[in-house]
Amino acid sequence: MAHPKRKTSKSRKNKRRANHGLEEPTLAECSNCGALHRYHHVCTECGYYRGRQVVSVSK
Repeated sequence: MAHPKRKTSKSRKNKRRANHGLEEPTLAECSNCGALHRYHHVCTECGYYRGRQVVSVSK
């Protein structure tokens, strides 16, 4: 097995992890009700996905 010859410093480790932060999810506007929902997900307000009702939502 391969073994590192030197200890990875804290600064080198943290530089590598600089891009591990969370990103905001990309939102799309529902074509049925106009509410914002995540891409490729059912709208939580009306239950529509790609122009047809998938889930019945009780209000």
